[in-house]
Amino acid sequence: MHKFDLREKFASFSEHWRPKVVAGLNGQELKLVKVQGVFPWHHHDDVDELFLVWRGRFRVEFRDHVAELGPGEGIVVPRGVEHRTAADEEAEVLILEPAGVRNTGNVVDEHFTAPQGVRI
Repeated sequence: MHKFDLREKFASFSEHWRPKVVAGLNGQELKLVKVQGVFPWHHHDDVDELFLVWRGRFRVEFRDHVAELGPGEGIVVPRGVEHRTAADEEAEVLILEPAGVRNTGNVVDEHFTAPQGVRI
């Protein structure tokens, strides 16, 4: 039961598209990620994902529309829905999803698939 400071946690790493676990609760993980550029199209068969923007601008692209998000805004991507995420400039994003979820979902990508369970 230790408090954490999101500013300090985000300041502790610099790589993009590599989620870091900052807390776990009820089988869920709160992850922090820095993003810039465009992530591959993918979906998660069995889990929903919540994205909440902490800093910058972030978008979630779907095949039929795009959700543009700024600080304090979030979106839930339902399980099975194909999507990709993107940011023209670096953004900092919180993700809430079940523990052990691969960040690239049904896709394995040499550049984008991140190690799971990395804690900060």
